[in-house]
Amino acid sequence: MRQSVAPSRISHTASLASQANNAAATSRLQEKKKEFEAVAALERASALFLKRIEGLADDCEVMADAGQVHGQVLEQWPLMFQSLSLFLNSREQHLSDPSDDTLPLTGERLVRVPLDELQADASKQS
Repeated sequence: MRQSVAPSRISHTASLASQANNAAATSRLQEKKKEFEAVAALERASALFLKRIEGLADDCEVMADAGQVHGQVLEQWPLMFQSLSLFLNSREQHLSDPSDDTLPLTGERLVRVPLDELQADASKQS
């Protein structure tokens, strides 16, 4: 008696199906690996972009502070010219009046004392 080949055919068919499933699973695994690598690369690029933007924000803050200081300096120029004009006028009056025997006028050093800042610092310390 001869054995039937039908059971071996079923197992052969089953192994072909499992090989097809394995190939599909392997293909899908490769696609997922590529997708994961792309997401990881995007995350690295985003982190680098974030660092650059934070650097720009720091630079903008420095420029804003420099702009405020620049504005404070420019605010003082009219006062400086006014003081200089007063000094020059008083010197001209002194030179035009020869009867005055006092010492010749010399320029006085003007010093700007930031009282508001000093008071604020003193109140913070106490």
